[in-house]
Amino acid sequence: MGVIMEIFSNIRIMDVIDIGIVAFVFYKILMLIKETRAEQLIKGIIILVVMLKLSEWSKLYVVHYILMNTMTLGVVALLIVFQPELRRALEYIGRSKFLSKSMEASDEGFNSMVSNLVNAVISLSREKIGALIVIERETGLNEIIHTGVKIDGEVSSGLLINVFIPNTPLHDGAVIIRRDRLMAAGCFLPLSETQSISKELGTRHRAAIGIAEQSDAIVIVVSEETGTISVAMNGKLTRHLDVNGLTTVIRNGFMTEQTKPLLKKRWIFKDDITQKD
Repeated sequence: MGVIMEIFSNIRIMDVIDIGIVAFVFYKILMLIKETRAEQLIKGIIILVVMLKLSEWSKLYVVHYILMNTMTLGVVALLIVFQPELRRALEYIGRSKFLSKSMEASDEGFNSMVSNLVNAVISLSREKIGALIVIERETGLNEIIHTGVKIDGEVSSGLLINVFIPNTPLHDGAVIIRRDRLMAAGCFLPLSETQSISKELGTRHRAAIGIAEQSDAIVIVVSEETGTISVAMNGKLTRHLDVNGLTTVIRNGFMTEQTKPLLKKRWIFKDDITQKD
């Protein structure tokens, strides 16, 4: 008992802060890699480290030499193979609140965009017309926009519906929405390589999950076979949404912990800029 009391008496406030920071960082890392390929990677690394120590203690020199070189070369291989996961982690850090810039918002423009978007998606779902709509948040999607046809028009139900009408030039690709503007259509999205995706889901859904894994975008998918509405966010897919569910997901996606719109960081409309100028 005396030993324990002595240990605690030697702990400083800075030691507690130090431990807390390390614990928080490890927790965030675990949340980032949960249910990804990196999760299996961490398990493999732990096994290799244990085997490395066991071979050292057992004086198995050849095994120890092979494991040491494997881990040395493995670092370079990991950077190549797990580039998407590393990019996702760095983008997560870049989206942290303390790195975000404060900007003015237009709630009226946001509400109009959501209303037009939801009306279009419901109409497409009713007619069983396939659609793939990406709403940009903090992570910029310029490289995706450049793969399609630039439009830069105000988001409206009619425009969105016309883009996805079958047998039209742009209906197979994705549209990118930034603030209240439809920036481009016919865009190509990266396909997810996650093996756990249901086989009944097609290329649209895999593309939606793919861009949601690499960015913080909200991605809406309408199935052309069933008319089912799905939303992909943070690498996860939520299916069978109705009007209220879709509206709630979009609005919640632009809310901070303090229940203030993320719009205040990102949402600037051209009308507002013109008035200021």
